[in-house]
Amino acid sequence: MQRWQGALSVMASTFLFVAGAVLLIGSAEKLIGYLAGAASRLSISVFFLAVVFTGIEFDDIVLGVALNLEDLEEVSLGLVLGTAISFTGIVLALAAIITPAAVRVPRDYLAIFAAAPLVLAAFALTAPLTAVQGMLLLGFFALFLGYILVQEFRRETPTFRSAEVCGEMVEGNARPGGESFSAEIPFAAARKRPGWANLGLAVLALAGLVVGAAAMSTGTKDILQDYGIAGTVFGATIVTLVLTIEDVFLTVEPIRKGVPAIGIGNVIGSLVFSVTAKLGVIVLSGGSIAIGPDVLRWHLPVLVAMTVLAAFFLHTGRLKRWHGFALLGCYVAYWVVSFAVFDGVPVES
Repeated sequence: MQRWQGALSVMASTFLFVAGAVLLIGSAEKLIGYLAGAASRLSISVFFLAVVFTGIEFDDIVLGVALNLEDLEEVSLGLVLGTAISFTGIVLALAAIITPAAVRVPRDYLAIFAAAPLVLAAFALTAPLTAVQGMLLLGFFALFLGYILVQEFRRETPTFRSAEVCGEMVEGNARPGGESFSAEIPFAAARKRPGWANLGLAVLALAGLVVGAAAMSTGTKDILQDYGIAGTVFGATIVTLVLTIEDVFLTVEPIRKGVPAIGIGNVIGSLVFSVTAKLGVIVLSGGSIAIGPDVLRWHLPVLVAMTVLAAFFLHTGRLKRWHGFALLGCYVAYWVVSFAVFDGVPVES
């Protein structure tokens, strides 16, 4: 009887994981198309829409707030640091390995991206973090969004405009040889839909993305627990990967589909959001957060170094496979040193 219960538990966990993966992949695909269509029809920068829709991670906010309300401040801080490091070490790394591509990001955006962890470091030196610092962190993210919006409207050629120009072609326009352009337009069907309709559908797709990621995460944790490996380094690494699977899809798929603005906007927006507004909301939800010495001596310096390295790779104008392997290698080394020297990483396994 106990054996049957164990088998049913594994089957249920596997089904939950697979169902979550299907929902996640489908929602990610739809969200990319809706954002591309909204940007084209409303003449809004697709890069800015990507920062807003994919950079603000509502599921992580909910988890971080819940942890802080349960007096698990160290775990909630770990959530911020762990996911921030994974944006370059896993998400951008896999994007470079799977889909090497040209990515021309304005220097000012890259400067903000590289400097964002320094904002967290400056606040960490004034720990414990209180409501005042929480409000300031939220203010920094608001300034970031405002700056991106203004710059995108001011730029004569908005970031990644080439993808949007494709969307302005009318289906049926032909090449000199008679071949239709429509086959080359990314997400041509979504670009025909009214812009506000695309934005509304993007919200629904975002909800599906969050639910799918949560189902995959829960299913993976249950499977690992069923096999008794949840507390090992392997188990913790797999869980971390699953927690970032949403961002992997939202970075790799847009680049592969010809809309790199969404992928790069997701990485830059998510990291800036993590070290500013996400931490700010968590602090405001449950009082002050103390920061241990290991965070200042190891985890924060790694975050700063890996973000600067990622910014340099993006600055070259092209993501190459060796860039991805370099970032992934740094991430693996981070895990090894963290467990060997610091007895763990700031991610709850």
